[in-house]
Amino acid sequence: MNILNKPFDTPFNTAPFSKLKNEDFLPAFKEGIAQAKAEIEAITANPEAPTFQNTVEALDFSGEQLDRISSIFFNLNSAETNDEIQKIAQEVSPLLSEFSNDITLNEDLFKRIKAVYEMKDELELTTEQSTLLDKKYKSFSRNGANLPEDKKQQLREIDKKLSQLKLKFGENVLAETNNFEMVITNEEDLDGLPEGAKEAAKQLAESKNVEGWIITLDYPSYIPFMTYASNRELRKKLAIAFGAKAFKNDTLDNQENVLQIAKLRYQRANLLGYKTHSHFVLEERMAKTPDNVNKFLYELLEKAKPAAEREFANLQEFAKELDGIEVLQKWDSSYYAEKLKQKLFDLDDEKLKPYFKLENVIDGSFTVAKKLYGLHFEEIHDIDKYHADVLTYKVTNEQGDLVAIFYADFFPRPGKRNGAWMTSFKPQFRKNGTNERPHISIVCNFTKPTKSKPSLLTFNEVTTLFHEFGHALHGMLANTTYPSLSGTSVFWDFVELPSQVLENWCYEKEALELFAKHYETGELIPMELVNKIKESATFHEGMQTLRQLSFGLLDMSWHGQDPSPITNVKKHEIEAFEDTRLYPDVPENCMSTSFSHIFQGGYSSGYYSYKWAEVLDADAFEYFTEQGIFNKQVAQKFMDNILSQGGTEDPMTLYKRFRGKEPQPEALLRRAGLIEKE
Repeated sequence: MNILNKPFDTPFNTAPFSKLKNEDFLPAFKEGIAQAKAEIEAITANPEAPTFQNTVEALDFSGEQLDRISSIFFNLNSAETNDEIQKIAQEVSPLLSEFSNDITLNEDLFKRIKAVYEMKDELELTTEQSTLLDKKYKSFSRNGANLPEDKKQQLREIDKKLSQLKLKFGENVLAETNNFEMVITNEEDLDGLPEGAKEAAKQLAESKNVEGWIITLDYPSYIPFMTYASNRELRKKLAIAFGAKAFKNDTLDNQENVLQIAKLRYQRANLLGYKTHSHFVLEERMAKTPDNVNKFLYELLEKAKPAAEREFANLQEFAKELDGIEVLQKWDSSYYAEKLKQKLFDLDDEKLKPYFKLENVIDGSFTVAKKLYGLHFEEIHDIDKYHADVLTYKVTNEQGDLVAIFYADFFPRPGKRNGAWMTSFKPQFRKNGTNERPHISIVCNFTKPTKSKPSLLTFNEVTTLFHEFGHALHGMLANTTYPSLSGTSVFWDFVELPSQVLENWCYEKEALELFAKHYETGELIPMELVNKIKESATFHEGMQTLRQLSFGLLDMSWHGQDPSPITNVKKHEIEAFEDTRLYPDVPENCMSTSFSHIFQGGYSSGYYSYKWAEVLDADAFEYFTEQGIFNKQVAQKFMDNILSQGGTEDPMTLYKRFRGKEPQPEALLRRAGLIEKE
């Protein structure tokens, strides 16, 4: 029997990575789908009248094995992929799409759920059960269960096409990222680049038997070059390559994919009775409507734009004074911003990095979790990993009970996509008297240790680690009955609260003292540096806010209106950026063609949620600062009302229970230095 289709005989029921072969996946998926179908059939064939338990609850616990296979496979496809896995993904995705549609378009199943839904007021359900019923009913109605047969068929066709287009979009972006290499043979062209970045570029060249240095579009290579390299022509070359991903009218071009995805999403929403894709998406968000989102974005834009324009004018003036730059271009922004930041704060990432050795930062995040939530992390070596770089931990509470298994995967490699994310290999839920604990993972792309130096993080990478660890805590501390409401299974514009709030601890003296020690001398980070980090945190906050808002507005422009008239991706994008543009446009660049968040990931009509969550996190952290950042009572309230509750209740209700009131946008504007502190 296929290893993936039977219970894992492993410590803590962890994934048996070392025993998995690529050829196991496709048959395992087929078997998993067949088993899940049988479980669904048992629900629909039940001669007894539909009840919450025999229908809604049974449905939520069905497909457990298939879900595990999916999480293992798709996590590997993101973090340790190869041509074979990508090929399997192309084969499997339509099967899963079809299966998920088979459920949502299963009339007998929907009839039973509808019957329970229509008598929900007499059922005396718990809050969590009531949320589950509502969610299950909507998962049908929002996926066409109330449609006539011909329309259902149309929906299936659209979903199949969408799943293939999204995969193709992502593959093109990955291929474009991997295809580009800038080989440098003259060391003068690396002027300004930190030693660590130089050494990494040298090692990459050596590994490919190339003379000199190689710079790529992977963030750990791209960002230092754009920030520090004084050669403006090479910065321009690199920036244009980065911005031209999947926008070259060749086989890896994504323009047609973007237009198709936007149009199919719109048609799908119309089919289901919604005005636009955004109306469809936002019904299940804290923000509720596109009008609310646009109002929110423009309200922040109004406050941020004057500050952004002032900051831009200062930067332009500074670049002109320093190097006679007449027109500031996009490839100048990071370089001169870093120079200006150093001048204003004398704060250089390179000076900070020795205080942020990766191992120390990991320990720091664990210590913060211990002080706030009483968690204990112990590294273990008896469970399988999917790559030698992965670290594995057993997480327990103060009573010694198992809370979670935690995987951490920190370094870039060819089979891993860019960026940072949190995911899970097994969800938390309660069944048959057992509280099944989750297996949570975070994946990042930090600079690898070199022959002479350990992995030293930039401050930005420190906050990234804390951010993903915040998501991980949301997953690990989950304490709900139903798997589909557990952990990070919450509204999208709420999911970033636990991650973004944790970043705040990186700026606090009390927290930094726990882990920010020089990797050679053990000296604690000097407090003047800490103060500078805090001061510089709001450096160019107006421009940063404008940039985030521009992405949110671009997202809404694709999804909040009828995209049918759009024929030219670039022209549409220029119009969408009209209110937020600071730099001259670069004709050969286009953001949409590699905007994976909205065209491949789950952020369509959801990019605003980063800013929305910043309002939540600024407001929540003000509560912590008022009471003390390690205040046990506030931490307990946050754990009890937010981290453990998953999606069991409306997030605004949960938030108000924690905070005592609705979140105030002013908290964010105060923190960003865009309005005066009271």
